[in-house]
Amino acid sequence: MKFLIPCLTACLVIFIGVSCTPLVTTLISVPILQTVEVTREVTRVETSEVTRVVNVPATTIPSPTLDQTLTATLTPTIARPPTITPTFAPPRITILVTSACLYGPGSAYLYKYGLNATIWMTVIGRNMDGSWLNIKSSFDPVTNACWIKATQVRFDTGNIKDVPIVWTALPYSTLYKPPSAVNASRVGNEVSIFWQPVWMTEDDYVGYLIEAWVCQDGTQVFLPIKYATAFDQNNSMMVIQIKDEPGCDLPSSARIYTAEKHGYSDYRMIPWPGFDSSTPIQTPTP
Repeated sequence: MKFLIPCLTACLVIFIGVSCTPLVTTLISVPILQTVEVTREVTRVETSEVTRVVNVPATTIPSPTLDQTLTATLTPTIARPPTITPTFAPPRITILVTSACLYGPGSAYLYKYGLNATIWMTVIGRNMDGSWLNIKSSFDPVTNACWIKATQVRFDTGNIKDVPIVWTALPYSTLYKPPSAVNASRVGNEVSIFWQPVWMTEDDYVGYLIEAWVCQDGTQVFLPIKYATAFDQNNSMMVIQIKDEPGCDLPSSARIYTAEKHGYSDYRMIPWPGFDSSTPIQTPTP
């Protein structure tokens, strides 16, 4: 009996050992679960990459449409310049009577040169109302153009409607300064302009030029006025009156030059009185 108990015990130990072997084998199968997890991670990465590839072509589709739009809008503008090319041909005129051609559009301006009757000239400009024309010989430069009354010429080609309005520069002289102490006053529609005379030699003396833009009969007109009265030692101020009425949209104004036979000084603006002034200013005493 004593011998049987140890034998049974040994057998039981062996049996337990053998029965435990499958349990160890089950634990070794864990790496199979790890392999499944790795496979899932790879699948998610591939899905993300496919999504990016699909989005790339969508951003490049509008490009051809933009190129076609720009080409269509630029093509018409290339053909426009030839349609606005000016085709102005200066009218040709014949001088009807021997005339003086002046530096400005009015008899108040200095003499430039004379024109004989029957000669041909071209018209390159006119004043606002068309009463004076800026003309030159066909072979002369524009700087040699002068002004003549429109009534002293005949249009052989074209007409005055074809002529643009122009303004030409006056010959400039530095021999004398412009008038000083220039002022003006109004009584009703009459404006009186005052200024201190400028001493000039008898050989140079021409007087003064006033260019005025005033309102007369409801229209603003340009009045060039020559003041040739010599300086009187008994009078300390020169004075001249100009008519200026209400009723024009543009304000009236004027300027004055000293004039000598070679040209004109710088001008001075004349302070123009409004219609609320009815009392003349006091002229200064020497």
